[in-house]
Amino acid sequence: MKFVVGNESTMERIKLIAFTHKTTPLSEIGKLHIEETAWQDRLNYLKAQAGVDELLYLSTCNRVEFVLVGSMRLNAEFLRRFFWAFDSKWTEEDVAWAVTNAKVYEGDEAVGHLFRVASSVDSLVVGEREIITQVRTGYEKCNALGLCGDVIRLVVKKTIEVAKEVYTHTNIAKNPVSVVSLAYRKLKELNVKKDARFIIIGSGVTNTTMGKYLKKHEFANFTVFNRTLANAETLAKELHGRAYGIEELKNYKEGFDIIVTCTGATGSVISAELYKSLVGDDKSRKVVIDLAIPNDLDAEILKTYDVNLIAINNLQEIAKENLESREMELEACDSIVERNLVEFGQVLKARKVEQAMSHVPKKIKEIREAANDVFANELASLDAQSKEVLDKILGYIEKKYISVPMKLAKEILLDDALAK
Repeated sequence: MKFVVGNESTMERIKLIAFTHKTTPLSEIGKLHIEETAWQDRLNYLKAQAGVDELLYLSTCNRVEFVLVGSMRLNAEFLRRFFWAFDSKWTEEDVAWAVTNAKVYEGDEAVGHLFRVASSVDSLVVGEREIITQVRTGYEKCNALGLCGDVIRLVVKKTIEVAKEVYTHTNIAKNPVSVVSLAYRKLKELNVKKDARFIIIGSGVTNTTMGKYLKKHEFANFTVFNRTLANAETLAKELHGRAYGIEELKNYKEGFDIIVTCTGATGSVISAELYKSLVGDDKSRKVVIDLAIPNDLDAEILKTYDVNLIAINNLQEIAKENLESREMELEACDSIVERNLVEFGQVLKARKVEQAMSHVPKKIKEIREAANDVFANELASLDAQSKEVLDKILGYIEKKYISVPMKLAKEILLDDALAK
């Protein structure tokens, strides 16, 4: 792993491309969603074509972000090349849209932005703790695919530490809310009966959280559908409901009152034809809680059927109220972020020293082997006990030869930081 290109520092090599609820309509962010089954092929291709050393892909219900490590500059030329590689089906119009809507960060601004994302300061729902898990999970998946390296590992490690500090030492997450809790708040306003029939489509983190939330509030009639039946069964067991593979949706004839859906599909999961099959002759008003980006519910359904839709984009008004109640905490959060950003700069410098000195043990071993040849006659005259003592002395010197310069180098870096 290269930590410096020319005079460029490690921090300067960290870049970030973001699409968030602040800059892009939530309905459009779904264009950047990649189904998990396609991550390996598409993200490895993207990394190669963009010419970056490391890549982290973060996709949630209200943002898609790319963390990059490389010597490139995030200018229009690079962004065009990046988005052409992102999706082979995109048109010139799609690429132009992405270049226009992308918010880019470089160096300490990129790292600071990621700190704020994981701390939920930049979230649609400020104080929502789920984002820290999403960052960790995104890293674990990308790292398993060989997309990440040492720099992103250090960035994510520090990011999670900062988020935990923010949650612990500020009131930003006091009386925590989330997209799920906001959706439930909207549902509660509808005075839904406790015996309402729920169809849950998808058994990922969001729907699992929503299911547990509904169960906690005494709803009990659940039927779970998921692409992987085993995962549907796990959630259904938790909710004391029934489980089916998602392909069985088209055959389901038992009716429903509420659909809760959140899948990783790139297109509509609930088509007009499927909805017609599910609703049958029932003319009563239905509720659909669609927390997917892009939406799982085909918009055409709303033109034909009486549906009360609770979706990410119509939760923004409540999210704004939540932000106003937490604004006094933002200054404390920013103080934590800024302090940790300075500390992280020192971490990267110390890591650079470690990398530069990583060849030292090999060199010492070569010197020791050469010394054995030079002093072969003298060594041969030593008895076993003397040889053992000499080996211990040389071993001790080897360790100190590595650790002392390392310690001195880190102290110099620390002194430089304090002097500034």
